[in-house]
Amino acid sequence: MEQPAPNANPAQPPAERLAQLAQGLKRRARELGFQQCAITLPDASMEADHLKQWLQQGYQGEMRYLEEHLEKRLDPRLLVPGSERIIMVRMDYLPPETSLLRTLSNPDKAYISRYTLGRDYHKLIRKRLKQLGQWLQTEAGGDTQVQFRPFVDSAPVLERPLARNAGIGWVGKHTLILNRQAGSLFFLGELFTNLPLPIDAPQQESHCGSCTACLDVCPTRAFPRAGVLDARRCISYLTIEHSGPIPVALRALIGNRIFGCDDCQLICPWNRFARRSTEDDFRPRHALDDADLLTLFEWDEETFLRLTEGSAIRRTGYQGWQRNLAVALGNSRGGEQVERALRARRSTASELVREHIDWALAQLASRTEPHPLPLLSHPGAHRVPD
Repeated sequence: MEQPAPNANPAQPPAERLAQLAQGLKRRARELGFQQCAITLPDASMEADHLKQWLQQGYQGEMRYLEEHLEKRLDPRLLVPGSERIIMVRMDYLPPETSLLRTLSNPDKAYISRYTLGRDYHKLIRKRLKQLGQWLQTEAGGDTQVQFRPFVDSAPVLERPLARNAGIGWVGKHTLILNRQAGSLFFLGELFTNLPLPIDAPQQESHCGSCTACLDVCPTRAFPRAGVLDARRCISYLTIEHSGPIPVALRALIGNRIFGCDDCQLICPWNRFARRSTEDDFRPRHALDDADLLTLFEWDEETFLRLTEGSAIRRTGYQGWQRNLAVALGNSRGGEQVERALRARRSTASELVREHIDWALAQLASRTEPHPLPLLSHPGAHRVPD
């Protein structure tokens, strides 16, 4: 059974047996493809002040869902009654043999955040978490009734503070979890359970030191200060979550990034230790790791839906996809073929896309060089794994 019971387990194994189960659980997690597994309490109350202040500043933009279920975010027991522990896992996602800088440095190529080049990670990780929970049920055996519920970025769960509490890593200045052996290029997942397994030590210390590379390199200056992200200026938010026009002042700064942005991670010294994933599902589909902007812009909606089936890219929708590509084409080297494609699309485009096409045409007519890419000119660019 996947749904945890609302009441505590009446027949708990002794402490020694719980410790054995925890060790076995971590071995099984590695067998299932997770690089790390750790256990923590279902408590994120220490984030209450920070979260409320962040919301009061309006930094969430259109993501109004972040304002909902605050009590459940801070107290996971309210989300899944009966939970005694949260099992945190991480899985590397950087695809093998996939260039980072080569695509980003070519303004005529489309840069897509590396976490989304393959199959939608939600489905893969959730399936593995379910298998991990089923293993725990079987191994506990006897009169112990183990219930569990998996989550992967799909519920009001403050996964980063919970990952820190479990010892997975610390929250970096770019607000992402950093791990000394793996950097930050990994997914997180959670398995709630009613079994009171022994917990792991939290990651108390930050290892960012005085480094501010992630803050300095952000093209749109989306970090008001260390540890705080203004989503309204974040390229990932603007190209994925934001549904309206991209602010004019930020369009040229987006460069060729059409779905997400990795700059604050790629510049981080800790990502020298990022490891390539061995998961076949994370390998790029349809050569999206090195696609031409013009080729993608010329997709019709049927092609978009067919070639992004099972991909997180679907989240932006076809209109968002066209909007993002129009901006990127405005930042490209341009040329007669690009301008012809923009004008041809304009006649059938929605009002939203047409606005960005007009901007792109004006942008191309007003300059001779593409907008510079901040990451490549940053003094720490040599740190980027490629």
